[in-house]
Amino acid sequence: MTAYFVRRLLLIIPTFLGITLAVFAVMHFVPGGPVERQIMRVQMAAMTEGNGGGGGAAAAVSGRGASDLPSEAVEEIKRYYGFDKPIHIRYAQWLWKVVHLDLGRSYVYQDPVWDVIKSRFPVSIFLGLTGFLLSYLVCVPLGVMKAVRHGSKFDVVSSALVFLGYSVPGWALGTALLVLLGGGSFWDVFPLGGFRPDNWEYLSPWGKITGQFSHMFLPVVAYMVGSFATETILTKNSMMESLGQDYVRTAFAKGLSERRVIFVHALRNSLIPIVTGLGHVISLVLAGSFLIERVFNIDGMGYLGYTALLQRDYPVALGILVIGSMLMLVGNILSDALYAVVDPRIRFK
Repeated sequence: MTAYFVRRLLLIIPTFLGITLAVFAVMHFVPGGPVERQIMRVQMAAMTEGNGGGGGAAAAVSGRGASDLPSEAVEEIKRYYGFDKPIHIRYAQWLWKVVHLDLGRSYVYQDPVWDVIKSRFPVSIFLGLTGFLLSYLVCVPLGVMKAVRHGSKFDVVSSALVFLGYSVPGWALGTALLVLLGGGSFWDVFPLGGFRPDNWEYLSPWGKITGQFSHMFLPVVAYMVGSFATETILTKNSMMESLGQDYVRTAFAKGLSERRVIFVHALRNSLIPIVTGLGHVISLVLAGSFLIERVFNIDGMGYLGYTALLQRDYPVALGILVIGSMLMLVGNILSDALYAVVDPRIRFK
């Protein structure tokens, strides 16, 4: 089994190269990149100065139009952003920096990418851990109840609600919740967005708790709704399979109570497929959804990635990709390792 995990670790290298190369190529070939945006800003500045009577070279540039920017200026802009080299050279240079833990410098913020990203870590970690823990605390008991009461009215109604939530995108549910329950709506219960109250520093400890709860309730609900169906049905199916095993029937035949048989004997084995998902906990730093954080104006990793793509801030977008892909690849290996730990019968070859 050691050889299996060694191979999995080695496979991280080509997988990471394939992911980053594909995204790097797409980002650098789509229109509206940093070079085009900078050229447009220079042209707009020249046109503004020319219309304002600035005259001189700026007026001459603006008079020639957008397509007549001097070639020397265009080449200088390309050189500044590194677009004067072939794409394979640019990728190799970027990858060399990544290997040395240098993610580059943001085009927008003019700060190192790592500094820009790490300031968003607490927000996404809080959102990810809260959603992860609440999902397990709600979905596991719900799945057990559905398995025990399989075919009942409770099972049918809960399944309909769970799959209804699964069919609604989290960002769409978040928008609907803001309209119904957000500030200024008919039921003014929760704020319109933000991670914390604006007067956070001046609040009492209890005020901070209630303020944080009011700001994060709707985003966490929108984030969790997509995982409800998967985890609930997985728990139910695994529980029903365990209830049909011989050791459960033997436990009932010995006169053990139904509660003890379900929660001590059957549930322990039913949790094996669910426990393996704990390997992805390390990827919770990027758990925030791009659109959910955008809807609720939460300045986390998701919102940062969203704005980086819109502003063509390639170093930041690629930095988020590097961190996310590495965490996901390592998380998959940890999931396999946990599967072997919780179930000694599993042997990987």
